[in-house]
Amino acid sequence: MITVTMLDALRAQVRGWRQSGQRIALVPTMGNLHAGHYSLIALARQHADRVVASVFVNPTQFGPNEDFERYPRTPEADAAGLDEAGCDLLWLPSVDTMYPLGVSAAVTVSVPGVTETLDGAHRPGHFDGVATVVARLFNQVLPDAAIFGRKDYQQLAVIRHMVRDLAFPIDIVGADIKREPDGLAMSSRNQYLSEAERALAPLIHQTLQVMRDGVRAGRPRIEVERDASVVLAEAGFMPDYAVVRTPELAEPKDAVPGPRVALVAARLGSTRLIDNLEFVLD
Repeated sequence: MITVTMLDALRAQVRGWRQSGQRIALVPTMGNLHAGHYSLIALARQHADRVVASVFVNPTQFGPNEDFERYPRTPEADAAGLDEAGCDLLWLPSVDTMYPLGVSAAVTVSVPGVTETLDGAHRPGHFDGVATVVARLFNQVLPDAAIFGRKDYQQLAVIRHMVRDLAFPIDIVGADIKREPDGLAMSSRNQYLSEAERALAPLIHQTLQVMRDGVRAGRPRIEVERDASVVLAEAGFMPDYAVVRTPELAEPKDAVPGPRVALVAARLGSTRLIDNLEFVLD
């Protein structure tokens, strides 16, 4: 695997692959990689001849009270894992490379319509930071496909919206959520959990399953959402939301069949966890 830190070197390598007719996939990450990330590399390989992974902890998507400074940086372990997973190139830019005019002077990409609710309401400015850095990565790598995990469901919706509206010629591929044996969605933030919190964390996935079953059984959606928040709060979580939405994140009508997604965001101690479960209402 090649590791590059300079934009000219990245572009030269990608240009050579493209001139030889090879298709390129990008897997954007913030590092501190785990099995879920490495599964994205395997999926990317199904969509391209060459796989580029980026590792960049993006300052513009963290709020003032969030964990940017303590977000774990493990570049050597990440490089070793990506190499073993079959990645062709690790793009490891600095903040100055990603934001050459400085973060405060950076051009910002905003995506209206899918960023105002859920995580967007609880983390103001977060999705502007996500869209901005992903647009920069797209312009740097010029991939044919990009792979994003479905655990960050709203993020995936934001990226799809941006790609469609700005006419990026990129196929956006959503990857299934990778889970621990007890159902907890894999996340770099899981390592922040204490032993007791880690034992409790799978309740989020269990709650999503109860929400799905309640909606399918014909219970009013608002009741299902309320009960889910109560269960989580009584167990020791601090829920930001527990909702059922359409794939476009709109509020569905109870009697109308079709695809649904149950979504939960909740804090457990000092750690914020998110998860979702897609299903169909017949």
